[in-house]
Amino acid sequence: MIKTLARYLKEYKKYAILSPIFVALESIMEVIIPFFMAYLIDNGINKNDINEIWKIGGILVVFTILSVIFGILSGRYASKASTGFARNLRKGMYYNVQNFSFSNIDKFQTASIITRQTTDVTNVQMAFQMLIRIAIKTPVMLISALILSFAINKELSLIFLFVMPFLATGLYFIATKAHPIFEKTFKIYDKLNENVQENVRGIRVVKSFVTEDKEIEKFENTSRDILESFSKAERLVALNQPLMQICVNTVIILLAWFGGRYIISETLTTGELTSLISYAMQILMSLMMLSMVLVMILISRASAERIVEILKEESDITNKENPITEVKNGDISFENVSFSYTKDKEKLCLKDINVDIKSGETIGIIGGTGSSKTTFVQLIPRLYDATIGKVKVGDVDVRDYDLKALRNQVAMVLQKNELFSGTIKENLRWGDENATDEELVRACKLAQAHDFIESFPDGYDTYIEQGGTNVSGGQKQRLCIARALLKKPKILILDDSTSAVDTKTDSLIRKAFKEEIPNTTKIIIAQRISSVQDADKIIVLDGGKVNGIGTHEELLEKNEIYKDVYYSQVKGGNEDEK
Repeated sequence: MIKTLARYLKEYKKYAILSPIFVALESIMEVIIPFFMAYLIDNGINKNDINEIWKIGGILVVFTILSVIFGILSGRYASKASTGFARNLRKGMYYNVQNFSFSNIDKFQTASIITRQTTDVTNVQMAFQMLIRIAIKTPVMLISALILSFAINKELSLIFLFVMPFLATGLYFIATKAHPIFEKTFKIYDKLNENVQENVRGIRVVKSFVTEDKEIEKFENTSRDILESFSKAERLVALNQPLMQICVNTVIILLAWFGGRYIISETLTTGELTSLISYAMQILMSLMMLSMVLVMILISRASAERIVEILKEESDITNKENPITEVKNGDISFENVSFSYTKDKEKLCLKDINVDIKSGETIGIIGGTGSSKTTFVQLIPRLYDATIGKVKVGDVDVRDYDLKALRNQVAMVLQKNELFSGTIKENLRWGDENATDEELVRACKLAQAHDFIESFPDGYDTYIEQGGTNVSGGQKQRLCIARALLKKPKILILDDSTSAVDTKTDSLIRKAFKEEIPNTTKIIIAQRISSVQDADKIIVLDGGKVNGIGTHEELLEKNEIYKDVYYSQVKGGNEDEK
């Protein structure tokens, strides 16, 4: 885990090295000061030697100024190193998530990825900053103070060694008990983020069903779980403070008791006792700081493990060596294809699919809910890989293509259409960032979107709100179709992408496709028979299997499922009245 995280220091490595160096120098200055204070008391103040007081006092001022300068520099470099480290971690996770296949994203869930990018990275950033400052300062000060205290008086310095095992045992107990609780807490954080995300995205549904109270209760329950879990962990962590106070007070009392006797017997001076008390405070404060670092490490360890999970996750869909970079045509072939989301051959959602599609054909896909229509088309651009069998495009196994090259030639308009905040032009240019205004207009005319865009006061410069909330469902679908057309793909897949448009507009879109992009293979998933009845071939899926393939007329004659759907819609459904 540490190796994985350390790789993300990159250009901030020098700051991570400089900060501990200045921290060590700062600590040495702080440890030297009590030593000279003892000398000042014994040889200056007690002997009323003004020259010695000025001399030692000047040295103490210099050491104090140096300590402040080193402290400022160490803090500055620690801040740069920790914030840069956090930046690189977020960047690394974000880029790796971009490479995830759909199955990788399904594994982690969106809310969990967001928590890891925010809360978890912040925890690791704070822990790292404390590590390169306090975790360095603590041992340097601890060892230096112990050495100097033993140099002053070995017998009294044994008091420190007597107390430290008790403190170490207590801190170890706190650490081992608190870590599992923090791990559990961060999982509840994921759940909280998921609740918030769902409510913000679905606020219209919540309000329309008047379920605000229910959602508030759900949020409060999750928040309460976090409160109780964190409180339990913090109660354990809070024990380090009284533990430290007990140790500090015990050491000071023992030093005062035995030190007073040593002064009376003239085996210890007042200045030396003062130094020992200062060193006692430094040693015990170092241990207290160490306990703070320990607490932060406890919190951040669970976060670090979650971050590393994302960083080390490898996409299960990658390029082969020397992949093919050119897609010849839009031919598609499914050869004995079966698929399972869990990779379990006993739990297949597509079973033994054999289909051949010629370049330029229009293919309709019909089937009931859960018949795996979407899964079928997602295998073509390798959003998932077939569990068994081969999917070919242009007579080449899709696994042999360069992913970017393949997906550039397969434009897919998904069931859940997504528009991004920005102008209509900016959204359309996701299909082709270099598209001219004329090309944008042509694509929008094909998708029957040009007229409604022109009706907006700002036309193609109209600003789209996040998620496309300021356009209707049908308008959003047409914009997404236009965006896909701008890729000039060899294969165009519409996954129920005209469900929100009226039948007339749907017909105009299909007519435009036939006339304007005849060489593009078009695959249309639809619930309405009218959307696919003029296709070259229609595939009927049922329970993940191909139930029938043929033209509209052939299926009406031979396929019971297609016949039932047709008559329920056209004859009994009064589709035209909808």
